[in-house]
Amino acid sequence: MAKLATCVGSALAVILSGCGYHQVGSATHLPPNVHTLAVPIFQSRVQAYHTETTFTEAVVRELNERTKYRVLTASGDGTFAGSGRDADATLRGTILTETISPLTFDPSSGQTSSYLVTVHAVVEVVAHDGTVLYRNPGFEWREQYQSTQDLSGFVQEDSAAVRRMAHDFAQGLVSDMLENFK
Repeated sequence: MAKLATCVGSALAVILSGCGYHQVGSATHLPPNVHTLAVPIFQSRVQAYHTETTFTEAVVRELNERTKYRVLTASGDGTFAGSGRDADATLRGTILTETISPLTFDPSSGQTSSYLVTVHAVVEVVAHDGTVLYRNPGFEWREQYQSTQDLSGFVQEDSAAVRRMAHDFAQGLVSDMLENFK
């Protein structure tokens, strides 16, 4: 019986090691001496309202929930709250494009019934000494949202779609940085 348990345990270890199983945070792009991450508000090259703030807040929330890093956020004057010393690294993001495209049409009215929001961003983590620790120039996220036929009660839903997209973006970014899943 002990021999069977040993065989099963060995087989399970081989299977799990072959499928990429590992402890959260054990395979990381960031060096072990990074303990503090500064996350300034993302830059934006688009005219959309507050997309960069929404994405930054989602990334900070995800880092706080899923990592052991101490996350410093920028205050209104550009300084970082929570520390008298510099961060070990800085995570910077830039929203390059944000497009809203008609996706489906209502055949009876001829009006658009849903839209697709697409955001393209570049994200990098730079060490205190200027070394680039992580860079992904191709983050692209999409979210669909519905429009309404009742224009008198219309509440613009693209901001809700951007919030949902920011949450997914943040999860993908943190996974890519920490888990090495590309």
